Amino acid sequence: MIDQLTVFLENSEGRLAKLCRDIAAAGIDMKALTIADTPEYGVVRIVCDDALRARDYLDEKGYRAMVTKVAAIEVPNRPGGLAELLGVLDDLDIPVEYGYCFSTSGDRAVDILKIRVPAEASKAVFKLEEAGFRVLTQAEL
Repeated sequence: MIDQLTVFLENSEGRLAKLCRDIAAAGIDMKALTIADTPEYGVVRIVCDDALRARDYLDEKGYRAMVTKVAAIEVPNRPGGLAELLGVLDDLDIPVEYGYCFSTSGDRAVDILKIRVPAEASKAVFKLEEAGFRVLTQAEL
């Protein structure tokens, strides 16, 4: 499991650019970013090298930020890679709240998954590793 930074932003022009500048100013390296949008605000989810430090820095700057545990799973970067991963979780009746992917170099991709029931996350990680998937640590991203 890794730490994911979640930031709530007003839907106003320039807010995302400012957030990214502030994260850069803190010396935080972003690996992936995804945005869920509502009419009033956006939910920005970020995989970075130090989510706890980023959260603390952004809190000081007036942002609403939090850290969430998510699974980072390496999969083959080919059609069906994510389907195989989700099939393992589906067979175990472990629901996924949300997910997103990013490519690394070569033939591998990383899928970020938020397991809906936190108590089932370690079971999910164990079963995924048992099925041959590599579950990454923060340092491996």
